[in-house]
Amino acid sequence: MTKYTIDPKIFELYDEYCHSTMTRRDFLTRASSLAIVGGSGLAMANLLLPRYAEAHTINFTDERIKSHYVEYSSPGGTSGTMRGYLVKPTGDGPFPCVLIIHENRGLNPYIEDVARRVAVEGFIALAPDGLFPVGGYPGNDDDGKIMQKALNQDQLFTDLLNSAKFLKTNKLSTGKLGAVGFCFGGSSVNKLAVQMGADLDAAVSFYGSAPDTNEVFKIQAPLLLHYAEADPRVNATKEEYKIALESNNKDFEIYTYAGSSHGFHNDSTPRYNEKQAKLAWVRTISFFKKHLN
Repeated sequence: MTKYTIDPKIFELYDEYCHSTMTRRDFLTRASSLAIVGGSGLAMANLLLPRYAEAHTINFTDERIKSHYVEYSSPGGTSGTMRGYLVKPTGDGPFPCVLIIHENRGLNPYIEDVARRVAVEGFIALAPDGLFPVGGYPGNDDDGKIMQKALNQDQLFTDLLNSAKFLKTNKLSTGKLGAVGFCFGGSSVNKLAVQMGADLDAAVSFYGSAPDTNEVFKIQAPLLLHYAEADPRVNATKEEYKIALESNNKDFEIYTYAGSSHGFHNDSTPRYNEKQAKLAWVRTISFFKKHLN
């Protein structure tokens, strides 16, 4: 069974599971009760659960990069201190920087791998863990999403904003800063673009909800916005965002990827659409090289 034979009802249920307090057990129970033509809802649901060990593309020992975890001050955040996964290219630098913001479950192995993918392209990458002030990513997405949902969201955003400032002032930084995020992270990147103004030099959002469109006039960074074709929850905000960007004469690109679902870049589950994910990533790296170098 492949992603192409997973019933759309299972994809919809998985999206609800990812973005609510639904437990894994309840997800599988509800999936098993769905009437699915030509297959088992339970089997399809099990296929959608992440398999991070199978999804790494850049090993942490890759000779092109050096990685370690860093802690830094975060005034006004959840606890006043943050931790992130910092990856830099080998060499003396300086290098442009890219902040990588995770989904709604903390800094999991997929996002760490994305940070390494960014670093091998010549950028210092920082992937902050929004859950660090409450113990850090717990090792599984079920507990992670519950922990993240329980956080004060304004303080969580402050932690991400402070992470961006910390990265921009890294001793090996050129001072040029980009940001890329996925789902919750994509929404956060849109909000960072509003809040940081000219201090952010490029922003890439993967299937992230729009910011307050009344504040779009504050955006100074060029934007690259990736949307999945089958993603009604996020896409409900897309048109209003586009209109606001156009009316405020902002520099932006929008792409909608045919045959893809929410989370299509995440290669740890069958939601991954290899063709469209690779295309979106090529566009992302080209965008950063254009605006940060």
